[in-house]
Amino acid sequence: SATPSSLKLQVNGMVCAFCAQGIEKRLKAMPETGELFIDLRNKVVAVEPRPGQALDAKRVASEVREAGYDVVASQTVAQSVAQIRAEVRAGRAER
Repeated sequence: SATPSSLKLQVNGMVCAFCAQGIEKRLKAMPETGELFIDLRNKVVAVEPRPGQALDAKRVASEVREAGYDVVASQTVAQSVAQIRAEVRAGRAER
């Protein structure tokens, strides 16, 4: 199967689990959002589209901004959210 492309955002201003929940709630409300992963320490928000759906990077970023956080970078990566999570957890996340 084709490698899913995920959206990986660098987000400043997330300091607690409550922050992550707020972002997660907003992104989960979008019909095209599948798996998502938020890492506070590495300031990473990763989102995978549902099968057959596509994510609009601008829209995802604007949802995060609406939640009150600063999106400093956003890139589409050829990895699943699970792969990004494993990479971040292993401490090999690209800076």
